[in-house]
Amino acid sequence: MARARLNSGNTQEQDLPKAKINRESLEKITKLLVYLKPYRGKFFSALVFLFLTSLTGLAFPSFLGALIDAAQGKQRYAFLPPTVNAIGSLAFIVLFVQALVSYFRVIWFVQVAENALADIRRDTYFKLITLPMNFFNNRRVGELNSRISADLSQIQDAITTTLAEMIRQLVLMIGGVILLAIFSIKLTLTLLLILPVLIVVAVFFGRFIRKISRQAQDKLAESNTIVEETLQGISNVKAFVNEAFEAGRYEKKIREVAGIAVRGAKFRGLFASFIVFCLFGAIVAVIWYGSVLVSRGEMSVGNLTTFILYSIFVGAAMGSFPELYAGLQKAVGASERVLEILGEQGEAISIKIADNAINQSITGNLNFDKVVFAYPSRAEITVLNEVSFSAGSGERIAIVGPSGAGKSTIAGLILQFYHPQKGSILFDGKPSSSYSLTDIRNQVAIVPQDVLLFGGTIRENIAYGKLSSTEEEIVKAAQRANAHQFIASFPEGYDTIVGERGVKLSGGQRQRIAIARALLKNPSILILDEATSSLDSESERLVQEALEELMKNRTSIIIAHRLSTIREADKIIVLEKGKVKESGTHEELMMHKSGLYRYLSSLQFEV
Repeated sequence: MARARLNSGNTQEQDLPKAKINRESLEKITKLLVYLKPYRGKFFSALVFLFLTSLTGLAFPSFLGALIDAAQGKQRYAFLPPTVNAIGSLAFIVLFVQALVSYFRVIWFVQVAENALADIRRDTYFKLITLPMNFFNNRRVGELNSRISADLSQIQDAITTTLAEMIRQLVLMIGGVILLAIFSIKLTLTLLLILPVLIVVAVFFGRFIRKISRQAQDKLAESNTIVEETLQGISNVKAFVNEAFEAGRYEKKIREVAGIAVRGAKFRGLFASFIVFCLFGAIVAVIWYGSVLVSRGEMSVGNLTTFILYSIFVGAAMGSFPELYAGLQKAVGASERVLEILGEQGEAISIKIADNAINQSITGNLNFDKVVFAYPSRAEITVLNEVSFSAGSGERIAIVGPSGAGKSTIAGLILQFYHPQKGSILFDGKPSSSYSLTDIRNQVAIVPQDVLLFGGTIRENIAYGKLSSTEEEIVKAAQRANAHQFIASFPEGYDTIVGERGVKLSGGQRQRIAIARALLKNPSILILDEATSSLDSESERLVQEALEELMKNRTSIIIAHRLSTIREADKIIVLEKGKVKESGTHEELMMHKSGLYRYLSSLQFEV
């Protein structure tokens, strides 16, 4: 462990933030103790066995001292047999019992920790995926992933190792000091004057070395960032002939890493020399003074041997507490960060699939009534300002306007990712609040511009629209989405792995998979968020044909930059700076000579 920490190349051990351990923080983490409740029988049994193994561990130095005294013809304790063989046999019996108890103690602690941690992971993950979109707008994915991985692993270590080890070392230290005082109060006072000083110096020195090690790791992380950026943008590096520049930038960082590591090595060498001298010096001092007591007849050889062993026990216990305490601080910090997520207000979605079935059907009538909206993270910027429009069941409503006008925000509001500050959104004439969240989202589908596919097979990605779909339904949806032909051309067909985010498929192919997924969902309201804006002409033709199939007999909200794709819409809503500037059919809007729609259309025509 020490070598790994002192190595400048070691970045695997994540240096998690620590929290102060006080009454307030301890009160917070007691909320996690509820997860131990189902396993409390095994947990308390493991604690009892831990206490027993610690006590039996304290017995072995006495056995060893008794053996030495018995070999010299002296009986040390009246309750121990007088012969060497009998004492040795009894020691092995106690050792066997301790090993058996230790086995169950370890197994039970691990069972309790793993099961409790699985429950915490489940609840944390479910809470995460049911939190509102605004929560994710203010968090990084890596940070949230760290909650489930690094933070919960730290809590696991605390339950399985840190807590148990602290209790064990506490028993060994207190019991060891008491037994030391029984054997020789003079030697005990000598030891207690030397040992704490050594430990305090070692702790502060260790913190200083860890600080230098962290500096080296930070610089190494910076150098790794240079490598990552260079390799990701290797085409730019080569195009601008900047290989030499990047090499110089990287070399500068790794030289700084080497400099910090060498500086740290000097202090580590000094620290190692200090520990070796002082630790062995303390042992020599104790043995020296003990030998004087033996020569005076104030202590037997067996007692001196026992005293030395107990001294090692006490010293090791004292030395382990700083690291154990640091581990406990990390666990407390991790617990607080996990509790932050568990304490967030989630959306009204059940963890049981059956509870999320549709209870109220929506035919497809949609109304925005004077909707005012600003993103909670940017409350001072009004994105939609008294926006009103209506869409009848089966109608195609196009929403156009310059970038930043609020088009995609309307899609998020329809899906109830966000809620307006003023005004209302009506489905079939009833406020959105009269429907459950799952009723609305189960009957609204979106095909975005940048389609995100999961890293599984094509079949799994299409079936995501309806998890209970049959093979026949999946194939039929793919055929209607103009996707079956290219899927069938793959060697694995529908079992083809699409790769992370669907990188193994082209943009047009991903769009058609998304359309097949939406067809399988069979929504009442469809949102097309610039679904063809980034495709080439042939892909756009295929996708447009699939979209025509998808829009049949359902309300469609079409968000588009390419105005040529929405000329046949029943109504076109023109947004500018969050307000509805115009609305009507293509022909009606083109008649407004000074209208925004005609201006935007003329710009695209000229291009």
